[in-house]
Amino acid sequence: MDVEHLEAEAKATAAKHVANMLQRPDQLEKVEQYKRRVIRKKASVEAMLKTAMQSQLDGVKTGLSHLETALSDIKEIKQNLRDIEDSFKEIPRLVEKLQDVREESLKHSQYAAAMENLKHIFNVPESVQKTQEWISDGKLLLAHQCLADLENSRDDLLFEMHKLPNQSPTDRNMLKQYFSDVEKLSEDLGKQLWLILRRTLNSVRKEPQVIVTALRIIEREVRADEAAIARQQTTGFMPTGRPKRWKKRCFEILEMSVQDRIEGNQFEERSQNKMWLVRHLEVTRQLILEDLKVVKTACVPCFPPSYDIVEKFVKMYHDSLSKHLQDIISNQLEGNEYITLLNWLNVYESSELMGHPDLMIDVKKYGSLLDNTVVENLICRYVSMLETNYQDWMKNTVMSDVKDWRNDAEPEADSEGYFHTSLPVIMFQMIDQHIQVAKTVNQELVERVLMVSIEQVVSVTRLYKEAIVEYKTKHFEDRSQLRYFTHYMIAIANNCLQFGELATRLRQRYWKSGSHDNEAEKIFQRAMTVFESLKMDTLGYLEDELFLDLDKEINDLLTKKWMLSSTNIVDTICATVEDYCHDYTHLWPRNFDLLISGIQNRVAKGYITAILQK
Repeated sequence: MDVEHLEAEAKATAAKHVANMLQRPDQLEKVEQYKRRVIRKKASVEAMLKTAMQSQLDGVKTGLSHLETALSDIKEIKQNLRDIEDSFKEIPRLVEKLQDVREESLKHSQYAAAMENLKHIFNVPESVQKTQEWISDGKLLLAHQCLADLENSRDDLLFEMHKLPNQSPTDRNMLKQYFSDVEKLSEDLGKQLWLILRRTLNSVRKEPQVIVTALRIIEREVRADEAAIARQQTTGFMPTGRPKRWKKRCFEILEMSVQDRIEGNQFEERSQNKMWLVRHLEVTRQLILEDLKVVKTACVPCFPPSYDIVEKFVKMYHDSLSKHLQDIISNQLEGNEYITLLNWLNVYESSELMGHPDLMIDVKKYGSLLDNTVVENLICRYVSMLETNYQDWMKNTVMSDVKDWRNDAEPEADSEGYFHTSLPVIMFQMIDQHIQVAKTVNQELVERVLMVSIEQVVSVTRLYKEAIVEYKTKHFEDRSQLRYFTHYMIAIANNCLQFGELATRLRQRYWKSGSHDNEAEKIFQRAMTVFESLKMDTLGYLEDELFLDLDKEINDLLTKKWMLSSTNIVDTICATVEDYCHDYTHLWPRNFDLLISGIQNRVAKGYITAILQK
């Protein structure tokens, strides 16, 4: 730093400051006051500077002291490391010198273990017999305590043999043979526990202490497994029969009991009762509902919290039920059994079962009871079966209606006197029944059933049309045989209108806008076209029948016969049309208007043709 330059700058600044302070003569009187103020400020700054310098000096002094101490410690540590390195050189010789001591220590350890377990070794047969009696008498806690003592004695002795550098297989096998009954006792005790756990849902309401006892034993075995695994990690020794994994086995037994309960409530076969599946699923619903109520109320106090027993039981029932339903499906369903099963899938999640106020279980986190592919396959098979049934049933219905055409009686008439047959109502009542059944499953099935139903109605209309043509042909061949031909053709024409109205009504009632709108529109449009075409054909046959009686008179117009005839041919034509119109009044107004319009046009054409040809 340039001290002289800084000093010159300071003096110049001071001169400016003094000049600013003494600009007026009256300010000279305050010179002493300004001077004292500057002196006090200077003294204050000097004091602060001295304090800062002193603080810095003290810090430096402390740092030097710490460095000196650290240096001393480093020297000491360095010396200790040299001493340790020198000591390491002596260790190999010490191992040889202390070999005898090591052997004696090992023998002492073995003798100590033998002495500690001596009474158990001598009393093994007696302890085994006593444990077996306690197991038979149901005193499982006492039996498990005695079993644990026997296992500890065996494992301690085997561990001491494991530590020997030169192990003797003969001694080890002899020791295992001596304690062989201990493993059998463990198996027998386990069988008793599994038997108790299989009856958990029954026992927990009457004898909860039995379940608690079994779970206490299992928890002891869990801790013993953990201790054995920990010792294996440090010593490499694993006792015989460990780990037992009884907790895992516990859940396996509970799951097996759940499977047995679900599969064991089917009391009938299809051959015995056609409603077997309905009854079986209802019994299953009641059983699961009651069992899960027991789990929530009675099992929770008995099972340790770590078991999360409600969650585990729900998962077991869900998985077991899923497997059982798949087994039922694999055995091939028939008829309405598809709907029964599909509807029950909705019941499963509803308030009738898992959503019951006493349970309130969200089963969605366990996945679907049946995969979407399985459900879709069920729906497809049901729709396919329904389509096949429709073909046979609708064919028989049409044939039954056709048979009625040959009856020696008029067709039925409604309250307004319009003829009709029961065919449209019967067909659409059956369709409506199937849709109502599908409605219990979901809207998608409703729409698929509706589309299949309309498609089959359209399909069977071809057969209906063929029967009408055959009926018309036979009548025109011999008009004396079918007395009520006109009446039934009127009924058929009315049926065609009713077909269209019923189809439209079904669509309005059951169809909802969705992804299949275009496909549905095509199907319904095709149905309307078919019904309209069949109606027009039928009205045309009625026209043809009328003109079988009118063609002769129309052809005689403007001929010699017409001029020489004593009767008025035009009056005959009018009378004939009027006579037929008495029957046509049984047509629905729309059909009547169409038919009369057609007849008028055809008569007019006949007159014009007669005038132009003659």
